[in-house]
Amino acid sequence: MPYSVVLLGVAGLIPFLAMPIAYSFNLLSLTQSAIYFMQYSAVLLSFFGGIHWWDSISNQRYGKQMYIAMFPSIVGWLCLVFSHDPKTLGVLSLSYVAILVYDKFTLSLPKGQIVSYISLRIALTSVVVISHAWMIYLIT
Repeated sequence: MPYSVVLLGVAGLIPFLAMPIAYSFNLLSLTQSAIYFMQYSAVLLSFFGGIHWWDSISNQRYGKQMYIAMFPSIVGWLCLVFSHDPKTLGVLSLSYVAILVYDKFTLSLPKGQIVSYISLRIALTSVVVISHAWMIYLIT
């Protein structure tokens, strides 16, 4: 993976780590921290649907993949609608894992690129899932 891809991927973790830390240092209230965390999580989850939308169009695969590309945006939006329920953080976390698994078996990348991409995604998704667990711990 190009350095810029890794750098941007790691930078994308900042809000996931910053919100629980901001609460821990009394920089934000727990409510503010949880809401900002959930909002960022929902928006970023939508990004992964966009990857499949692009992959579907660029490889002229207009079937299941194009429809599933909308799933992360819909899940993210529903989690925002039901943001008062702490279970939505669990739904978001599981959605990141699900889209990672779907990426592994669906994306049309050359073999070397898909291995690098999935390896990077596993590392980043692991931090995302741990951050969700941390936020769930804080609010329960």
